[in-house]
Amino acid sequence: MEQKIYEALKWASSYLIEHGRDVNAGELVMKHVLKTSRSDLLARLHDELKSGQMAAFQQMVMDHAKGVPVQHLIGTEDFYGRSFIVNGDVLIPRPETEELVYHALQKIKTMTNPIIADIGTGSGAIAVTMKAERPDADVYAVDLSAEAIKTAAQNAEVLGAEITFLQGDLAAPLMERELIVDILLSNPPYIPVNERETLSTVVVDYEPHMALFGGKDGLDLYRKLAEQLPFVMKKGGLVGVETGAGQTKDVAAMFQASFPNRETEIVYDINGKDRMVFLYV
Repeated sequence: MEQKIYEALKWASSYLIEHGRDVNAGELVMKHVLKTSRSDLLARLHDELKSGQMAAFQQMVMDHAKGVPVQHLIGTEDFYGRSFIVNGDVLIPRPETEELVYHALQKIKTMTNPIIADIGTGSGAIAVTMKAERPDADVYAVDLSAEAIKTAAQNAEVLGAEITFLQGDLAAPLMERELIVDILLSNPPYIPVNERETLSTVVVDYEPHMALFGGKDGLDLYRKLAEQLPFVMKKGGLVGVETGAGQTKDVAAMFQASFPNRETEIVYDINGKDRMVFLYV
């Protein structure tokens, strides 16, 4: 039986609520199936779906209800106004990380031709966005995962961002090449291992654990990074990291220990949670 778009969306909404999933996923899937924009979709609500479109739409909605992230189903996620390819090899970019990028861009307005490093690049969201927003920058993107670098390089190519990719652990590849940077940004894994059971199946079963968990207290990678920073940061430079809520004071203390005479700043996200730490080197 043929269905109108609005009827299919109504079904998806009820089905997703019933399964405890994000109700907005139906619209994202429909836009993907019809290869259309939101405004076009809204104008076409009374159009009838072809049987193939309806079958594809229902299957994807049911897959999401089972736990598959909607971003994996449609293959992309938007970040800072651009569409990034995502898959099971990379962390799906989050809105909180957009805020890290926004604040970093505000803080480096007066810098010219900055050298920027994105540590733990994943999909390349931070590195590609920084290069796109600051074409004068020389950008390096580092990740331990070869698969993540492959995805990030794909995003850089599609979005026309010239970036140097390095494989390795945190800032180690910069140290090996004796690279000194003006700006270092990172969204490292920060979830404590014992919180695994509290995470949604959408996250824990489909996103790379290497990009999620940061040891017993979630702070292992910040400790390591804090030790590396003095070897890779230029004087007058900026370090900016995203953290889990409640972790900023500990991370700021680690950075302060590495740079005793320098200032750190804790920045809250749009939801009022302590989410970012900046270090002025």
